[in-house]
Amino acid sequence: MRMSLTVRWLRLCAFACLVVLSGCATVAPPPSGPGPGVVRADIARRMPAHVDDRAGWAADIQMAFQALEITPNPENICAVLAVTEQESGYKADPPVANLPAIARREIERRAAEVHVPRFVVGQALKLKSSDRRSYEERLATVRTERELSELYEDLIGKVPLGGRLFDGFNPVETGGPMQVSIPFAEANADRYPYPVHASIRQEVFTRRGGMYFGIAHLLGYQTPYTRKVHRFADFNAGWYASRNAAFQNAVAVATGRELALDGDLLVPGAPMERPGETERAVRSLANELGMDERSIRSALEGADRLDFNDSWLFKRVFELAEARGGRPLPRAMIPGIKLDSPKITRELTTEWFATRVDARYRRCMAQ
Repeated sequence: MRMSLTVRWLRLCAFACLVVLSGCATVAPPPSGPGPGVVRADIARRMPAHVDDRAGWAADIQMAFQALEITPNPENICAVLAVTEQESGYKADPPVANLPAIARREIERRAAEVHVPRFVVGQALKLKSSDRRSYEERLATVRTERELSELYEDLIGKVPLGGRLFDGFNPVETGGPMQVSIPFAEANADRYPYPVHASIRQEVFTRRGGMYFGIAHLLGYQTPYTRKVHRFADFNAGWYASRNAAFQNAVAVATGRELALDGDLLVPGAPMERPGETERAVRSLANELGMDERSIRSALEGADRLDFNDSWLFKRVFELAEARGGRPLPRAMIPGIKLDSPKITRELTTEWFATRVDARYRRCMAQ
């Protein structure tokens, strides 16, 4: 009897040990991929020699990769570093040349749009702001987009005329070390890994926030591209702009019409009876496409998604264009867009931006 109880006890202990070991293996699997320290070291190693606080930059970039679940491989690291160097030279809140004059012109332009006389604007700017200086004094000393954005927010909140001029229309729409769109950041803040002290707008002007949202905009979507230069063009012109410019080129070949290859396939809010040039050109192929105007509009509305490549419209347009052109056509083209911003003082294009970033990317990858 004693022998039987002993055997049963040993078997029970062995089973319990197996359960415990099995549970441990399930709860704590071995980590996959390089650890945060290794990733940060690789990021820091690839930065230009002049960058200050390399460890801090590397930590913020690595955290963004982790939070966004983006693989921190050399290609992605170098893409982020190339854009950051091009956009700000590794400055979290980069200064903008002649910003006071640019900002004053923007205020006066906006005032003219809502029929506010210039002298009324001048009087409003002489009022005391929240830091006891007049708005005019603050405006004369702004150096960065963060400072200007804060001035506008103060003006909107405290001066009745400021609310009339700028309520819901803070003209500072980009910021941070990657010059990311603030509306994009506000629309994509659900996975932001840090506490928000004031607003997402203010987070964009910090290094950690600017890098997180910049990386999300650059790498946070799937593309059909085989070359990084088209992703860099998209960073400047909007997601899938390079793919859509190639589609416009195919439409132009198929129809014999001259089209702007800007990546915009639809005019926002255009009624069915007044389509844009690209949509009008596609409609001229309706019989060969086997589609009516509404189905064409519906298909073009998918141009902000990856699966537009798999649509009947996309495939059939390229089929028609390549048959008529007698040659294969590219599925990605850098959009032909002239950059337009009060900050830009010379003629620049999306192609200029994309090729400059691509050159930096290649240098980084060569390390």
